[in-house]
Amino acid sequence: MNIFQAAILGIIQGLAEFLPISSSGHLEVAQRLMGMQADSMSMLLLTVLLHVGTLTAVAVVFWQDWVGILKDILHSKLLGLLIIASLPALIVKLGLKAVGVDIDAVFGGGFLGLGFLVTGIFLLLAEHFSHRGRHAAQTRVSIKNAAVMGCFQALAMIPGVSRSGSTTLGGTATGLNKRTAIKFSFMMSAPAVLGSLILEGKDAYEQGAFGFLTANLVPIAVGVALAAVIGYLTARAMLKIINRVSFNWFALYVFAVGALVLILQFTGAAGFPPVSGPVL
Repeated sequence: MNIFQAAILGIIQGLAEFLPISSSGHLEVAQRLMGMQADSMSMLLLTVLLHVGTLTAVAVVFWQDWVGILKDILHSKLLGLLIIASLPALIVKLGLKAVGVDIDAVFGGGFLGLGFLVTGIFLLLAEHFSHRGRHAAQTRVSIKNAAVMGCFQALAMIPGVSRSGSTTLGGTATGLNKRTAIKFSFMMSAPAVLGSLILEGKDAYEQGAFGFLTANLVPIAVGVALAAVIGYLTARAMLKIINRVSFNWFALYVFAVGALVLILQFTGAAGFPPVSGPVL
């Protein structure tokens, strides 16, 4: 991997993590188009590290919230809500791991194009729900909101399905306004990334993927730094404009990307695998 490839991936991660368009899906598409081994453990490790870059952005953008949690950890309602929101994905991930099932292997790269289409549908629904009872929409996250958003976050483990898009749908469907839903969704990414770093990092270490890290230290550092900077700017921008921007535009975009990926899958171009659904 060279610095140019790492920079492209870092920019994509920074943008796509905070836009409801699936950062992992876009990273896989970019890796395949650049001739990188999208299915390798090394690329999985790279993806996790790029997510650490956007985790840094989340830490900076919401630093006041994190400081508030640290000041009173035992009584922090926000921390409790984040734990509740993180449990569904953690339970599913550990449960599948316990029975020897890999979610990526179940759906495979062949579901990528369809995953983008699912994201598009989720975004259309999120926009619809955001208009329902708009004037009475909640501005505070409840236990119910957190639990439902957590369940939708578990769905986002499917390739091509946006985590922020899914969780925002969970938030608006349960009565949150768009800005509150998207802010909590962004904050939910912190425990999700930390969990992935532990679980995927352990697997990567056991399979010798850390040799890739040491051999590509400078390009990876560039990618992670760009993911952090672009992620910070994108998150700040989204929080400012989210109430004025329709999710329908993002849905239109991911539908177009999904259609393009499906064409690449049907033709086998750039090494894209054939279209397939869940395989157990």
